[in-house]
Formats: sequence, structure tokens, C-alpha cells
Amino acid sequence: MLKHKDHFHGSDLEQIERYYGIQKEQIVSFSANVNPLGISPNLRATLTEHLDAITTYPDREYTSLRRCISEYLHTDPDNLIVGNGSTELISLFIQIEHPKKALILGPTYSEYEREIFLGGGTSHYYPLKERDGFCLNLPDFTEHLNESIDLLVICNPNNPTSTAITRAQMRTILDVCKQYDIFVMVDETYVEFAEQTDDITSIPLTNYYNNIIILRGTSKFFAAPGLRLGYAVTGNRDLVKSINTRKNPWTINSLAVIAGELMFADESYIRQTRALISGERNRIFQTLQQTPDFKPYPPIANFMLVKILQADITSQDLFDRAIRQGMMIRDCSTFPFLDQKYIRFCFMKPEDNDRLLACLLHK
Repeated sequence: MLKHKDHFHGSDLEQIERYYGIQKEQIVSFSANVNPLGISPNLRATLTEHLDAITTYPDREYTSLRRCISEYLHTDPDNLIVGNGSTELISLFIQIEHPKKALILGPTYSEYEREIFLGGGTSHYYPLKERDGFCLNLPDFTEHLNESIDLLVICNPNNPTSTAITRAQMRTILDVCKQYDIFVMVDETYVEFAEQTDDITSIPLTNYYNNIIILRGTSKFFAAPGLRLGYAVTGNRDLVKSINTRKNPWTINSLAVIAGELMFADESYIRQTRALISGERNRIFQTLQQTPDFKPYPPIANFMLVKILQADITSQDLFDRAIRQGMMIRDCSTFPFLDQKYIRFCFMKPEDNDRLLACLLHK
């Protein structure tokens, strides 16, 4: 059995392999939140045909890549910054803004707090409450915003709760933050999986507000975490200039540029992904709603947070049960405000999801 300190990230398959003696190739990772379709056939073929691209430097300004992303997002390419994964852009933004005090909606991804700490700042959390289904109580939240806060960090849809803030709600938040001179960083890593992406994404708001930056990447939706291609959108041109000035040249390699120019226009792959996730999300949520052993929270993204209602079962128990059957879920007890009664898993292909349901329900 795992000790509390021995928790694994979705990419930690080598550690799982050593710990459990299970070959990583035999593990289906329900913890990584990556598109189960894998990279598109078009992308695979294109990269194979363009291997010689690694013999040349990419365009330092990434003009063509930014144009492709801007068409995908319906935004101005001059509002775009590309980087070596969204992690690099988070780090650069924190270094430039240098917030002394940040407010983070939690429970959420730990990298935000880490980067703020490395930048010499402190992080405080506003808790999304279980009694609200981990949805944001907007009136109460805005009352907690004040002039002592430099930065607000929001993951939308949020990991691990799979809840989301609408664009209308975000506009209210930005208005209040503007009053207190608070910059807002929004991580939209999972927004493309949402049923109503256009109701959630804040990218159109960058045309009206200069106190927001939105981060996205290709790791999850386009199933390319190893590509390390991330991008940010902001209407604050001074911030764009500052990040580009500080950013090292050629942080995106030539193959990643070619991949990016193709994937954002791959409409067939995008439709297939959304159809698969939408169908499995609804099916699995309805299945777990009908069992007395679990409380699933309505998911917006490609993963689901579930509360264990069985008194004698913990998140570690279910992690252990699943991994011994070759499936890796997320024990959520290390997230702020969650305990050993919460697990998270993403939606994979139907046959894999059926195996996980049978494991969780002990069928």
C-alpha cells in the first residue's frame, strides 16, 4: 500500500513501473488528462515527412505559427506569445510581474504556487467549496478581492474539480480586479474539451481588458505533451514585449512549429475529440450518479472529480486497486482542501472507461 507521501503525477509511469513491477506500456493513464485519441494521423504523417526541418533554425518571430494559432482562436497574432510549453510562459510572466501576494482559486494545479514562491511572492487560496459543488460563489469571491493582492490565478476549467467560470462571470471578476489593480492569469489548458467552449473562454475579453493573460498548450487536447508547445494571449502589448524580450530565442523547435501549423487547422481531429469526450463524459457521469458508493461532480473538462462515499475506502485504496489492474487514477488527497475521499480520472476510450468503471464499482 502507498504511503501518503508517495503520490504520482500522470507522467510518473517510470516510478509506477518500479514501485509496482508493472511495465509502463501496460498502464492506461487516467491521471494524465491527455486526449485518448493520441496525435492525429495527419500530424504523424506530416512530421515523418519533415524530419529534415531539424537541420534549420525556425523563424525567430514564429510568424506563421502565430498566424495559425490566431486563426484558430479568432484573435490578433500580435496578442500571441509562444513558448516551450505553458509552464515556460507561466514562469516568464511571474518573473516579469513579480507579484508579492497572489490569490489562487483552489484546489488546483500546484505549479502556480511554486512559480510564485520562486519569484519571492506568497500565495493565498480562495477555496471552492464542496457544498457548492466546487463551483465559484461569485458574490462571495469578489468580496475577498482587495488592494493587497497583486495577482489572481484561475484555472478554467479547473483541475481537479472540472468546474468552470463563464465568460460573463470572468468579466465581473476583471472589473473588480481593475479597481484594485490586480492582474489576472487564466490557465485554459482544458477549455477546448468543454461542451460550450465559447461560453467559457476568456480570449475575447483580451480585446477589452489589459489586466488579463490567458495560457494554453497542446499537451492535453492535442495529445502532444512531449512537443512542449504553449502559447499565451493578452491584449497588453507592453506585457507581450516584456515577455518576448526576456524569453530565450528558439525555445520552440522546428518540428514543433510544423506540428503547430497543422494541428490547429485539423478540424476532423478536433471534431472527433470533442465527440468522444462529450459522449463518454455524459455516460460515465450518469453511471456514477446511480451508485450509492460515489458522488461525481458535474464535469466540464475531460476529467471528473469523484467523492468516495464508502466509509472504509480511501483514495489510496482505489488508486492501489486500479493500478494493480493496469489503470492509473489520481489520488487527490495532496490537493489543497481535498482529503483521502477524492479521486480524479480522465475520460479515455469507451473500452478503457468500462474497465475503470468495473474496477471502481468492484464488478
